[in-house]
Amino acid sequence: MPVPEADLSAARDAADAARDVVDGAARALGGDIDARQVVAYDIAHAAAAIELAQAMLDYGDEGDLEARLACAFVADAVHDLAGKMLGREDEWVTKPGVLDASLPFVTAYRGPAFLASLAGEEGPRHLDADFEMVQDTFRRFAEDKVRPVAEHIHRTNADIPEDIIGGLAEMGGFGLSVPEEYGGFASGGESDYLGMVVATEELSRGSLGAGGSLITRPEILTRALVRGGTEEQKHEFLPKIANGEVMVAVAVTEPDFGSDVAGVKVTADRQDDGAYLVNGVKTWCTFAARADVLMLLARTDPDRAKAHRGLSLFVVPKPRGAGHGFEFTQDGGGRMEGRAIDTIGYRGMHSYEVAFENWQVPADNLVGGEQGLGRGFYLQMEGFENGRLQTAARAVGLMQAAYEAGRDYANERVVFGRPVAEYQLTQAKLARMAVLIQASRQAMYRVARLMAAGEGTLEASMVKAYVCKAAEWVTREAVQIHGGMGYAEEFPVSRYYVDARVLSIFEGADETLALRVIARRLSERSS
Repeated sequence: MPVPEADLSAARDAADAARDVVDGAARALGGDIDARQVVAYDIAHAAAAIELAQAMLDYGDEGDLEARLACAFVADAVHDLAGKMLGREDEWVTKPGVLDASLPFVTAYRGPAFLASLAGEEGPRHLDADFEMVQDTFRRFAEDKVRPVAEHIHRTNADIPEDIIGGLAEMGGFGLSVPEEYGGFASGGESDYLGMVVATEELSRGSLGAGGSLITRPEILTRALVRGGTEEQKHEFLPKIANGEVMVAVAVTEPDFGSDVAGVKVTADRQDDGAYLVNGVKTWCTFAARADVLMLLARTDPDRAKAHRGLSLFVVPKPRGAGHGFEFTQDGGGRMEGRAIDTIGYRGMHSYEVAFENWQVPADNLVGGEQGLGRGFYLQMEGFENGRLQTAARAVGLMQAAYEAGRDYANERVVFGRPVAEYQLTQAKLARMAVLIQASRQAMYRVARLMAAGEGTLEASMVKAYVCKAAEWVTREAVQIHGGMGYAEEFPVSRYYVDARVLSIFEGADETLALRVIARRLSERSS
């Protein structure tokens, strides 16, 4: 069967038809999302796929290979949407066969021959020279410093070596979003966001836990301080974050409150001298032992009816710890204890349950000062919205590492007298992996530019939701290509697989992100 040429016009028509279906379904949701959670979840992910499709259609204008990759992605996105609707047309408020006009396009560009023809083709990234330099710089660091120790860290659940932290600080990795006037490299343009995601992808290609995630927590606190910190706080903390003197952990999640941040119970009670005493338990505080400060969200207003309006954000200094647990005391009797939570992957930084007992925090460390009282929820969301984009970048780097491992093994492994890479099924797998990665990357670039313009918060949630699920499939297929050796700990691909599983859980659990953010905003926008 002949391999079809790229047809971007047909791809746009198919994507437009899919968008019309999704918009209509989102409009019909109204405000009753909880009563229709299943369909709302599917609408959110279908909308995210259409968002990636738009990025790929723009990418397709750059050349023939790019156009073929775009056609492959759009065909998959339309096919997946049709599968979500089949038998649920009433729920989607549409009719059977609404996408029939796109069927010839889907047939052509999901065809095995077309997919096999793309095997080994990744497509250029189309970064300008400055960002190519950023990519090269952080890739070399990841190759030289991160990859050689990534397996040891994962297999032994070890701490990240200080030379990685110090080396990243010397490169300016912690100052990518810190404004120049505070010792960082952010100039207020799109380069701030784009440089961050390019660097994060390359570090995550080296290791998710020991590379790409190191700059996430400083990034979150930086955004919160830039948005709502006092000038004194900015001058105190931002230069130290930028040069790596102060490492950051985030203490927001609690044992009973994860994505439901408004229910936070940890309290920060003001004392007569103006300081605050913190009491309660936080959990999933990644990097809490090694960190010098915690970005802590706590309840400063006991009136729980105020929900998120009663929360404030603090920068909480603490001693450095090492290993798998810590206990610190203050002269005034305050106590902080951290218990490590063992995880199947994402190792090196360690996550902790942290208990506070009358831990004293200076009044000067309330983010925003008196004006920051009750604004903690909004300030932490400022950091978390950008954190979702960065998480997408981490997923792209992890997928890239898994794809390269699968591709290289397929070329080396001989089965039934032929390299695995010569079989059509393997070729189709590798092609779909490469298409997913490039679509994720181009969408990530697009959202970075939107966020630099003060937009794109919804799109950041969409790309995070889609790309993190895609990473599970890509790493799973990379393991499958390895066969039995993919299940062996001597190959890094097994690490990629377990690391990928965390991506849809942190920085906004997939279900909460889809229902409470994406579906809700789509419904509001469509009404």
